[in-house]
Amino acid sequence: MDHVALSLAVFLGGLVSGFSGFAFSAAAGAILLHVLQPIEAIPLMMICSIATQATSMVMVRKFIVWADLLPLLSGGLVGLPIALFLLTVMEPTAFRVAFGIFLASYALLMCHRPGTIAAPGSGGGAPAANSIVGFGSGLVGGLTAMPGALPVIWCQWRSVPKERQRAMVQPFTLLMQIFAVAMLSLSPGMINRELIVNIGFAIPALIVGTHAGMALFGRVDDRKFRLAILVLLFVSGCLMLR
Repeated sequence: MDHVALSLAVFLGGLVSGFSGFAFSAAAGAILLHVLQPIEAIPLMMICSIATQATSMVMVRKFIVWADLLPLLSGGLVGLPIALFLLTVMEPTAFRVAFGIFLASYALLMCHRPGTIAAPGSGGGAPAANSIVGFGSGLVGGLTAMPGALPVIWCQWRSVPKERQRAMVQPFTLLMQIFAVAMLSLSPGMINRELIVNIGFAIPALIVGTHAGMALFGRVDDRKFRLAILVLLFVSGCLMLR
């Protein structure tokens, strides 16, 4: 294993996730999936993503509105097991490519969207709508390793301010990943010595990248943050087309 490549991958993932609150796997996976087999890379990315999400949660904990977040979480917890089951009976490549096209197209469209759908400061949406978004996000997350993509789009569409957006997306993504790792850990051989060694090499770069991303988040306004998120969605969508 090339530990320089591993460190660079998790640094980039931590930087992106620390700034945006999602997309660790999209950034890190662009490198890791070229130097590791998917069965080795995916658990490593999940565990590192959990670590960076938990670290940067300190920035948004006071903005969490549980009345908005709980319906999102409940929907996700229903959708994720269905997706993990589907992985055992189907090849997810076609779905991943289709979702990648959707993400890239959405980002390009929204870059040219005049005005806003909702005024800044809007709430988190109706509970029923949040549950539907959460369910879809659980399905998508299980099949693409990007559970935060649909909640980000949901918040972007309604022009939710950056702190409120992260206060919905980040706890949701964190819980979905913990749940997924818990389920995957039941598979024989998923947690092994090689994974533990790789995590040990990843930790320093992950810490540096996460804190650099958190510093960047504090330096941008809502308009620049929205544009950066659209760029991340576009790049993430393109990476799914590989």
